[in-house]
Amino acid sequence: METTPQKSNRHGLLDDAQGIAYGGFMASVGVVLLTHLGFVTGQTAGLAILISYATGWSFGLVFFVVNLPFYWLGYRRLGLRFVLKSLAAVTLLSVLVTVLPGLLQFGAVHPLVGALLFGCITGSALLALFRHGASLGGIGIVALYLQDATGFRAGWTQLIFDACLFAVALALRDWQTVAWSALGALVLNLVIAINHRRDRYIA
Repeated sequence: METTPQKSNRHGLLDDAQGIAYGGFMASVGVVLLTHLGFVTGQTAGLAILISYATGWSFGLVFFVVNLPFYWLGYRRLGLRFVLKSLAAVTLLSVLVTVLPGLLQFGAVHPLVGALLFGCITGSALLALFRHGASLGGIGIVALYLQDATGFRAGWTQLIFDACLFAVALALRDWQTVAWSALGALVLNLVIAINHRRDRYIA
């Protein structure tokens, strides 16, 4: 669930605060829907979800802990401002996904609708975070670091990581659930790919 955040000095403190709050809240709704359906996803969130499914541990706690090692790389690659904003977004998501299930329950949701809704909701959340210089995780940071160090394309690193996650998911979920999950991840990435354009976004 990561990509390179857009650096911009045009947003003020309140702008950034509302953007991160919106992104964190909408992403948490997406995760609640995702786990309600038993789906998985990619990137750091996907890793945390698989660990949560396999152990029964709280996703919020696992997600927060899994991200800790990546902040140093984020600081070196993208600066302190990015790390602090990302820490705020990750912390908000970790808290909200723990609280929201007591306030928001889903009934019957068709997997197709669930996959599309997850992709759209979470895509909009990540767009808000990226446009305010924040992120929700570390695999994208590692990918950028490896690209700088070795020349290996960041997109390939993320693709390989996600492929491994979905392969592991087949051991924990049936193939139909994994297939619907892949559709949700595809929609999410299409939302970002189409809308997260520096040449189109003006703030």
